[in-house]
Amino acid sequence: ARGGSMAAGWERPPAAVVLTLLLSLGASALGLLRVAPAASLRPAALSAGEVHRLVTYIFVYEDLISLTCGAIIIWYFAGSFEKNVGTAKHCFLTITFAILSAFLYLLLRPVVSRVSAVEDAKGFMPVAFATLGVSTTRSQMKSTLFFGVRVPVVLVPWFMLCIAWFIPRSSLLSNLCGLLVGEAYGLGYCFCLDFPESVGSKLDRVFPFSLLKRIPGLKYIPGSLAERRAFESS
Repeated sequence: ARGGSMAAGWERPPAAVVLTLLLSLGASALGLLRVAPAASLRPAALSAGEVHRLVTYIFVYEDLISLTCGAIIIWYFAGSFEKNVGTAKHCFLTITFAILSAFLYLLLRPVVSRVSAVEDAKGFMPVAFATLGVSTTRSQMKSTLFFGVRVPVVLVPWFMLCIAWFIPRSSLLSNLCGLLVGEAYGLGYCFCLDFPESVGSKLDRVFPFSLLKRIPGLKYIPGSLAERRAFESS
């Protein structure tokens, strides 16, 4: 009975969150071991043809402390977002937010660098701010408690952005770009990227999502809201 109680109390982690954590560990391993420099997002790398950095920079960390903070951010923000939209749509939006944030960062960097030093973009935080921007702009709540003070929900990401400014090796510009992209998406300005739930349900049945569903110990979140509710109730 005790074993059954423990099994019932243990909640399987969302599939895309675990995948993101593993990719972050793999992409950061060489940098952490000082075997190779971290593959962060910088204009010189793109000029050299390393276009993959438009996405892979969100998995890159330069030290163990940053990786630990990144893992917590992925677990909290990506996990909540995946449960709300489904695993397939979460994966699609993660890549989309990463690319759009990267383009905006590269566009603004030459301007901002004239007045202040700009940190290279790296880590999952820009995508986390994008998901936070989506969640707050689409929230039905008008206000919430933030460190014990009741504030408008729409201001929470901006307060978080100020706090993130003090995190070592965090790029304020890339975090701002992620937040702007997320709020634009949440307000409906990127409606062409917002595919319907029927498409999400179809994606659940094709590779690689069909494979993610079969991995034991992981929770695959369905693309349909009705399926998600049935899944949660079961």
